Formats: sequence, C-alpha cells, structure tokens
Amino acid sequence: MRDIVIPGRPGGIRARVYSPGLDAPGVIVYYHGGGWVVGSLDGWDASCRALAVASGCDLVSVDYRLAPEHVFPAAVDDAFDALVWVASGPDGLAAGRPVVVAGDSAGGNLATVCALRARDAGGPALAMQLLVYPVTDSDLERREYHAYGGDEFIVNRRDMIWFWDHYAPDPADRVSPEAAPLRAPDLSGLPPAYVITAEHDPLREEGFEYAERLRTARVAVEHRHFGSQIHGFFTFVNVLDDADKAVADVGLAVRAAVEAAAAPAKQ
Repeated sequence: MRDIVIPGRPGGIRARVYSPGLDAPGVIVYYHGGGWVVGSLDGWDASCRALAVASGCDLVSVDYRLAPEHVFPAAVDDAFDALVWVASGPDGLAAGRPVVVAGDSAGGNLATVCALRARDAGGPALAMQLLVYPVTDSDLERREYHAYGGDEFIVNRRDMIWFWDHYAPDPADRVSPEAAPLRAPDLSGLPPAYVITAEHDPLREEGFEYAERLRTARVAVEHRHFGSQIHGFFTFVNVLDDADKAVADVGLAVRAAVEAAAAPAKQ
C-alpha cells in the first residue's frame, strides 16, 4: 500500500494504492461513501484492502473533495480526473490494463457518473462498473425514504436531506444527470454493471431502478440484493459475514471482467 497524489484541478488529489501482487490483471478506481460530505481513505481502508485481495487487482482509493467546502460538481470532477489519470498513458497506473470504476453509496453515485462521462467523452474504456447501494436519484419523497425516516439504521431520510443540502444546495443541480444519474436520458453504451442493494436502506428502490434502466438499455447487469442487510454493510469486512461474502463475490466478478476485457488485446 502507498499514498500518492494524482494531478487534478484543485492542484492534487490524494489517493491510496493497494497492490495485492506483482501481476495484477487490472485496476479498480474506488470512491468511498459518506454522502459527499464525510468519509476518508482511512475509513475505507479495510474494505479496499479486502476488495484488492479478493479481485487480485490493484485498487486506487480516491480522496475526492468533500462538501460543503466543495459543492457539486467538485467531487465528480476529482473522481473523473483520477479515473482518466489512472487509465491514461505511461504516467497512469493502469499501463494498458483494464480499468474498473467502483464505489459505495455517494461513491457509487460518482462511479455511475464517471461511467457516463467516460462514455460521452469517448474514454477511458471501462471493463466494469461496480455500484454498491449507489445514490442514483435526488428525489427525497420516494417511498423508501419515508419508510426509513427514523433513527434505527445507519442512513435515513433526514441524513440524506442533510447530505444533499451540503453537496448540491442549488435545487437546479440536483436534477442534473451528473448528480442524479437515474435522470440521464440514455444509459446505453455503458460498461457491464455489478449492482449491490440492501433491504433496509432508503436507497434500495433507486438501486433497483438503476439496474433495471441499465438492462432496458441493453447493458449487462448482475444485481445482488442482500435481504437482511442495512446501508453501509459492505464496508464491515471482518465483522459481518455478508460483507465478507459480498466482497468475495465482487472480487470474482471483477477478476472475470478484467480478464475478459484483456483477452482481445492478447489475440
């Protein structure tokens, strides 16, 4: 593991690189959760280590700028700048290897948006998008938000209102597909997706909807739903059996995706 600084618009984006072995077949660019307001490299260290080991891939955890000091689209810009740098040229870490974009919660939101930006910009090419209970919409009146409005779980409607108020205080920004990717008019041409949702989660419904929108757009989707889990469970590796299982399964899927993406280049 080593800490680096990636060139970016704010002058430098901190990141942490996890290398599980000498012959890693691909690179995962990972964005942590935290509602675009909290979260850190250290807070996601255990789950990033576990995912790097499970996939056998190098993993770059990106410390994007946080709100309210840096409102939308600062986090998106940092996330995409980091992705482009990792994937590009001799200075990037990928060095021609397949790249997967990934994240959980607000980080899953950034991963979806980076996949859309990459498609619209003509690159970088992505082997897969890993979306762990992603934020895909800004509609806080959804049924699931009201169902989980109390304090029983890690994230509730009041929390999400607070996060959105800090991240995108201008209501006009919240309907942008770069803030709420479920509102993108076209999801075709995106990389294969692996989507994880949790039952006791105000983001459950929009995660299901995004997976279905991708399928409708003829994007390959594997959707894993954890019926007994809460928002945030994926990061509780070495604590929750479901977290360990989810990371192990994702690792296999990532490995398969990068090997499939690398195969044409070897022919």
